[in-house]
Amino acid sequence: MAVKIRLKRLGKIRSPHYRIVVMDSRVKRDGRAIEEIGLYHPKNDPSVIRVNSERAQYWLGVGAQPTEAVIAIFKRSGDWQKFSGDTSPSGIDPQPEPKDKAAAFNKALAEGDGASSTEAISKPTRKAKAAAAEPEAPAAEPVAGSDDAVEQA
Repeated sequence: MAVKIRLKRLGKIRSPHYRIVVMDSRVKRDGRAIEEIGLYHPKNDPSVIRVNSERAQYWLGVGAQPTEAVIAIFKRSGDWQKFSGDTSPSGIDPQPEPKDKAAAFNKALAEGDGASSTEAISKPTRKAKAAAAEPEAPAAEPVAGSDDAVEQA
């Protein structure tokens, strides 16, 4: 049986996620795998690459043939250098810490003297612009011929 180490595609149409799997070469791309040995998410910035190094070394040692894409991933993780004795550098960029949106909001609120204003969040509407541009007119006095004047008399 010819065993390959290749990528199994998961995810949505424009959001691919891959698993690095060991499978029979005759099985379809997303078919049943013998073993899953890693993850690859190319759309994240930087890309997420996680490889179970021990299992990758085992399968390479027993003769499993990796595809070109998997070799490139193994070079980034350093597993290919361990297997082949290559001296090229390896390294995976670490994932950045997720931003705490609540802390950023509280910080901005504290800098603004604790008063929230909608101008910082959204643009004012046309009605709000027109109301701000027009000066307020004083209250009109009743006209002699109106109903209000009759009731007062």
